[in-house]
Amino acid sequence: MKNHESELNSPTNDLTTTPARLGYRMPAEWEPHESTWIAWPHHREDWPGKFDPIPWVYTEVVRLLIRHEHVNILIKGRRAIERVAVQLDSAGANLDRVAFIKAMTDRVWVRDSGPTFVKNDISPSDTDRVGLIDWRFNAWAKYENHRHDAKIVRKIASLLELRRWTPRVEIEGRSTRVVMEGGAFDVNGKGTLLTTEECLLSAVQARNPGLGREEMAKIFADFLGVSHVVWLANGIVGDDTHGHVDDLARFVGPKTIVNVVEHRRSSPNYENLQENRKRLGEARDQDGDLFEVIALPMPEPVCFEGQPLPASYANFYIANGIVIVPTFNDPNDRVALNVLATVFPDREVIGVHAVDLVLGLGTLHCLTQQQPASRIEPEEAV
Repeated sequence: MKNHESELNSPTNDLTTTPARLGYRMPAEWEPHESTWIAWPHHREDWPGKFDPIPWVYTEVVRLLIRHEHVNILIKGRRAIERVAVQLDSAGANLDRVAFIKAMTDRVWVRDSGPTFVKNDISPSDTDRVGLIDWRFNAWAKYENHRHDAKIVRKIASLLELRRWTPRVEIEGRSTRVVMEGGAFDVNGKGTLLTTEECLLSAVQARNPGLGREEMAKIFADFLGVSHVVWLANGIVGDDTHGHVDDLARFVGPKTIVNVVEHRRSSPNYENLQENRKRLGEARDQDGDLFEVIALPMPEPVCFEGQPLPASYANFYIANGIVIVPTFNDPNDRVALNVLATVFPDREVIGVHAVDLVLGLGTLHCLTQQQPASRIEPEEAV
């Protein structure tokens, strides 16, 4: 790889300046949000035989989040909007804090198909303080139906009138867009990023063949303002993304990480999670300091018709005044909620039933995407 390029949709029309050079960085998830983005579920094949309860899971997610911030819903069209508005209203959701955006989607995992928002803390203008990264989305290098999902970022950028960077790299003399999903990394907002070798460096479901560890670190540096990358090994069984980190380990503070551990030696996750735990124990942040690493349990295996599903408490979502956590009718639900309540004492920590949801091979973090607040002093959450 020889150089990095970026397509930029901005008033300056500067096609070479990266976000980091302009002072942008990816904020940590706990930093103030403007809103949360989701896409309304419609692809029944993702939940074979279990689709009917899924819109009600989404309804509960929206009901909880709008107590603290606005929610933007990508949805097919007028009839769907009318139907979902009635459903939300019946559940007691405040529709004044919901915006419906007409958009076709293939699936609903906006964490991966949607934008990665970045923020400029020194910009004097609210209109320039937030931008977004338009990674290429190819459905985890696995599925063919992603034509609509691949257009989501452009639509959101146009709607919000935000700067949009499209990362590109040169591989063997050819300029190509960088493939990436939001669930593949997590940041502490201070310069450190978590990801996995299985997702970004493996030849299986290879996102960017020809790019190695150093090249990926350079991409994160240029487009997310990251100066240090912590590499974990492999993901959990049942994860069709091939190793997304948001099922494994998450920042809950600048120097604090929660990660899932498996104490049952008979579990197929045991060895992988032990290796990840070891790496986190030795990892350093951008300043060379060790992290505080806090264990989250794993639930008992969740399967459907013999298929192992990626059930993990690490797939929680942090919003302005709340943390929503997937639960699985498991004794460890309570343990996981208590751990997260301890590390987020200033937020509500609430479980959302995800036994049906996880059949779609994702849960709460996968279906949400945060838009950071553009104001220096964001309005108080309600």
